[in-house]
Amino acid sequence: MSNTAAASSNNIASAFIAELQHEAETTRKCLERIPAEKFDWKPHEKSMTFGALASHIAEMFGWTPAALTQTELDFAKMDYTPFQPATTEDLVEFLDKNVAEAIDTLRNTPDEVFMEQWSMRNGETVYFTMPKIAVMRSVVTNHIIHHRGQLSVYLRLNDIAVPQIYGPSADEGQM
Repeated sequence: MSNTAAASSNNIASAFIAELQHEAETTRKCLERIPAEKFDWKPHEKSMTFGALASHIAEMFGWTPAALTQTELDFAKMDYTPFQPATTEDLVEFLDKNVAEAIDTLRNTPDEVFMEQWSMRNGETVYFTMPKIAVMRSVVTNHIIHHRGQLSVYLRLNDIAVPQIYGPSADEGQM
């Protein structure tokens, strides 16, 4: 296979890598600001704690390998324990590890894999089936962005400077 053919065989992955790296950089700035003594704080009884929300966001980057190398996620077949960091450094290291694994998986995923079907289920109950490209966009990337938005509110409510995300924040001025 020529270099041109090899490069064109993973154009989808290249686009996701660029986006994931950008989102990871922004997410890292948010996570670095969360003091461990605030991990148990939450804005409402129905809300996740600061630490649980931050861990969930860091974990979602790690969903990429499962989304691209497997055909389904079956909750009935897994014993899940959420990551619970002891320190801010643990949290950031967890993010960095998951981002590195996601990028490595993407680099090794040809375009045709993104068109394969993937399902989320709990035993016989199938929640959805969609192409892996849609899983990457909605279940992984959009989900990260959604929860990071929540996290920025947690930062604000704790008087922790909100970093620039897609442009200046009230705390970090002009572009």
